[in-house]
Amino acid sequence: MPWEKSFDEKDVIDKAMHVFWEKGYTATSISDLTTATGIQRGSLYNAFTGKQELFARSLLKYDTEQRCGMIKQLEAIDDPLKAFSVLFDAIVQQSLEDPQKKGCFLINTSLTLHDHDEQAQAIVSSALKEFTQFFERQIKLGQKRNQIPTTVSPRPTARALFAMVVGMRVMGRGSFDKAALQQIAKQAMRLIS
Repeated sequence: MPWEKSFDEKDVIDKAMHVFWEKGYTATSISDLTTATGIQRGSLYNAFTGKQELFARSLLKYDTEQRCGMIKQLEAIDDPLKAFSVLFDAIVQQSLEDPQKKGCFLINTSLTLHDHDEQAQAIVSSALKEFTQFFERQIKLGQKRNQIPTTVSPRPTARALFAMVVGMRVMGRGSFDKAALQQIAKQAMRLIS
């Protein structure tokens, strides 16, 4: 008799995502995943072939819901300076309101990228590249509208702004307090003024 799923795959991926996000790939055991998802080891392997595939699907879910969703909201603002301000303020707020100090799942994964398979590496690399491209597009738009000086180099500044996002996400996990995170956010805005 063929194996049949008796669970909602999307729900399992969501629960697994939170475990991987909090603990990281290496520290997450199959036992952690079966406990969090409520499915047996055999069912997990039948549905996802193992931990790596479940991790990759968790990363994709996070990327789609968090990063893509956020960039879509920011681009809808239609004012690059306001979008940047909203983004950096949101990072400060999210860091302060995260009791588990999880940070960003994509950035956390990028810190140990060499430990992951090609699929996970590709997901993270693509997401981070697209985030940097968001900054570059917004800088160019701001220059076209005379909101951002033409002396600002779009690509290097976009990379610097993204590096500040990474720093805030990492340091916001507990090393920096509200004032320090707000100072970084202000410095980021100075890069485009």
